[in-house]
Amino acid sequence: MQGNRVSAPSVRTFRSSQARPPIRAAYEHPWIIRVTHWLTAISLVVLIGSGLQIFTAFPSFGPKIPQDDLLNVPEPLRLGGWLAGALMWHFTFMWVFIVTGALYLIYQFASGRYKMVLFTPRDLPGVWPMVKHYFFFQAKPPVVEPYNPLQKLAYTTTTLLGVASVLTGLVLYNPVQFAGLAWAMGGFPRARLWHSLAMCGFLAFIPGHLVMVALHGWSNFVAMLVGWKKDPEYDVSDTRV
Repeated sequence: MQGNRVSAPSVRTFRSSQARPPIRAAYEHPWIIRVTHWLTAISLVVLIGSGLQIFTAFPSFGPKIPQDDLLNVPEPLRLGGWLAGALMWHFTFMWVFIVTGALYLIYQFASGRYKMVLFTPRDLPGVWPMVKHYFFFQAKPPVVEPYNPLQKLAYTTTTLLGVASVLTGLVLYNPVQFAGLAWAMGGFPRARLWHSLAMCGFLAFIPGHLVMVALHGWSNFVAMLVGWKKDPEYDVSDTRV
């Protein structure tokens, strides 16, 4: 590590036999990153489904916003069946989401890996070229880091959405104990509105994330399962095994 930079994962070359070509791979995702990623994915699905059921049973954001027919959520997208059932699902996986997120953030800061995924102003010029590559199939800009500017923007934004959903969720979970936090958010109905907007942010991120993985990121998907990424675009070092 030098200054504020974190070295990218080392690229290794594996030779299984003389007859087969060598395989280049980098260990991008330690086990804790993979475990927290998939636990977060599962908990998000449950929280969104149960949250939609809670909203259907109690569609209120305060007296100034119409409550009836504000949004018709199809039943297959809802989880819990009724208000109490949805609340049980929501409150259970709320803690899974919080603990998993806390472990992820602690590891990122303790290891210094957060510097690889944190979006900063210097990454801004590289966002649009990556958008054109992912969604308009234009040439891919040169890759010099494990995470490109668009990925950094996505991961930083979803982390902030996660923090926002937890803080607003705590107000909804116990508005008396977190009365000060509720006041800062403009009251209970406003906190519920911010909580729903955070969910909408996740709903906007997930389809784009899945599309990018399906079209361009199969090796990234495999890496999130096993840790190793085959033939990474960057090449910081080359250790032969």
